[in-house]
Amino acid sequence: MPFNTKGLIPRAWRVIKRVVIFLFFLQLFYILLLKWVDPPITLTQLGSWLGGNGLKRSYVSMKEISPYAKLAVICSEDQLFPDHDGFDFKSIEKAMKHNQKSKSLHGASTISQQVAKNVFLWQGRDWIRKGLEVYFTFMIELVWGKKRILEMYLNISEMGKGVFGIEAAAHFYYNHPARSLTRQEASRIAACLPNPKIFTIKPLSAHVASRSSWIVGQMGVLQNDPDIQKLLQ
Repeated sequence: MPFNTKGLIPRAWRVIKRVVIFLFFLQLFYILLLKWVDPPITLTQLGSWLGGNGLKRSYVSMKEISPYAKLAVICSEDQLFPDHDGFDFKSIEKAMKHNQKSKSLHGASTISQQVAKNVFLWQGRDWIRKGLEVYFTFMIELVWGKKRILEMYLNISEMGKGVFGIEAAAHFYYNHPARSLTRQEASRIAACLPNPKIFTIKPLSAHVASRSSWIVGQMGVLQNDPDIQKLLQ
């Protein structure tokens, strides 16, 4: 009896559509949930654990984080964070021009883009991931708002080999909680981003020593900015 393929393609297409719709509403629910609930684990954290680097983390609320830590990461990673809608197009254009001429690649990811990547996606530079990063960046800007994005960034970013989040980093490097971080301590943690495996705090690498001094100077310049002040409270 011959295999009847009539109607097989339409049925398969209906199944695919249902799966896509289900996955869309599932990720939408997850985005909404993470506005109030911390992620159980991220792919980067899972990779660190499976890779033998361990997993040290402890999620804390914004009120349990030193204002210096909040200010330091803004100064280090994304000084226009309060003002953009998730993307710094001038920096992106500048980085693209540099990367066309040089073998050393420059990134232009905002804090929002880094959160989108680290919470929902995997590490890498492929175009599929970059496309999804744009979508998730747009969604968290729309749903979460700046304070929640910054809180998530401070809680899920890798700040040492197997060390994730500002609370774990504060205990690992300085033996006290994140709320007690000083200006210099916060600047050094911020200076190890975005490659804490190479830019080490203990032992203090030349990069971290130099960049932390620059960050402290930027903190003095930006600390009275009204939009940034709202994020530090």
